[in-house]
Amino acid sequence: MIDHLDGAVIPTGFDVPVEPLRRAAHFTGEPGCIAEARSFASLFMEQLRTEWCATIGDRDDGAVLLVVSELVTNADRHSNGPYILELEGTDTTVTVCVYDSSAAVPRRFPRDPERVGRHGLEIVHALTEELHVERVPVGKRVRAVVRLAQD
Repeated sequence: MIDHLDGAVIPTGFDVPVEPLRRAAHFTGEPGCIAEARSFASLFMEQLRTEWCATIGDRDDGAVLLVVSELVTNADRHSNGPYILELEGTDTTVTVCVYDSSAAVPRRFPRDPERVGRHGLEIVHALTEELHVERVPVGKRVRAVVRLAQD
């Protein structure tokens, strides 16, 4: 049961978190950072399963890790400094935010099966419900929301 300040009691059967799970990590851009970011995201997904009792299938798990890989790789490749990975999740969505020092807004190229490379944002767009890019005082923030399948 959850007791509220106004005295109301709402039986839930078990207590669930009220706030989304949030974690952030800072990466220097040195070799191995992209793998570290994937490991960080993988641990986050395990915490989401445990703390939020989220049912996350292999497909959703893979989608989140691929979005993290693509966004962190872009930050690593195109910024001139460190970057930050923020993850926020509940039992229905995972939001991936990457901040980097480059003010250049990434471009999503049209589909072209003959083009080699530059498919990152195309992939992220296909896997996410929302994708936003905004300039911030020290560069930009790329925010992607992955909807988790409800079995």
